[in-house]
Amino acid sequence: MKQEKEWIGHALALGTVCVWGTTFIATKVLLEHFTAVEILLIRFVLGFTALSIACPKRLRLKDKRHELYFAGAGLTGVLIYYLLENIALGYSTASNIGVVVSCAPMFTAIFWAIASRERLQLHFIIGFAIAISGIAFISFSGTERMQINPIGDVLALAAAVAWGIYSVLIRRLGEFGYPSIAMTRHVFLYGVVFMLPVAWKMGFSPSLDALKQPSNLLTLAFLSFLASAACFVTWNTAVKKLGAIKTSVYIYLSPVITILCAAIVLHERMSAQSVLGTVLVLLGLVVSENRLPVRIPVLGKER
Repeated sequence: MKQEKEWIGHALALGTVCVWGTTFIATKVLLEHFTAVEILLIRFVLGFTALSIACPKRLRLKDKRHELYFAGAGLTGVLIYYLLENIALGYSTASNIGVVVSCAPMFTAIFWAIASRERLQLHFIIGFAIAISGIAFISFSGTERMQINPIGDVLALAAAVAWGIYSVLIRRLGEFGYPSIAMTRHVFLYGVVFMLPVAWKMGFSPSLDALKQPSNLLTLAFLSFLASAACFVTWNTAVKKLGAIKTSVYIYLSPVITILCAAIVLHERMSAQSVLGTVLVLLGLVVSENRLPVRIPVLGKER
């Protein structure tokens, strides 16, 4: 039963990241027509609407103090993470931002270790190092020197920190026994509420002409209904089944998916360096899960 539960969690996490890996490209395209906050507010208002239709029943809190967890998750995982990521994409390439954001599992592990007083396992640390090496190969393939925009990277790193906090909060909410769809809808509600004053301050006035373009509508629908509403539910379910640390490991795959999609959709060729980086990322995933024939010693035991 436990193995079946974990298998489902791994499948959900993998499928979610496959979708999320393409969102960097989709958002980058939309930034030519909308501002970062316009994309964000439209995306999550539509996502919240979809979840409300799918699960209209009001969420009953088991403890009033749980409201703080929902508010914190909406603030960190919806507003801060995606706003910083969207703004960062305006300063740097999707590949670079995807690489920096992939540091999120490191922060998830740190915050979870602090919250639950757990020790990180040696195989997780080794797998993380291997995956980060692969991400570096992917990010800087085809360039003679590292091309990093400090502003974009700092914003992306801050987004990764926010996602680490979000993952821990969602794990706690999952332990409280809330249904995934209702839980995600409530998180989205807080995200949109926190987003409104920011959108007003930054000037929310999307172009009607841009909204009328079929390609923009389809891209917004993809980001809203699949990448947000559906994928947040599947991700939160995976966190409940696997835990915050194990699930966040799959974020390492995000830049790999981005490069593969760019090769298929934009007909970009993958260099030998990109292929090597892809292999290292996948190897890092295997090592972090301790799936090798020879087991790696454990520093501490995860609860």
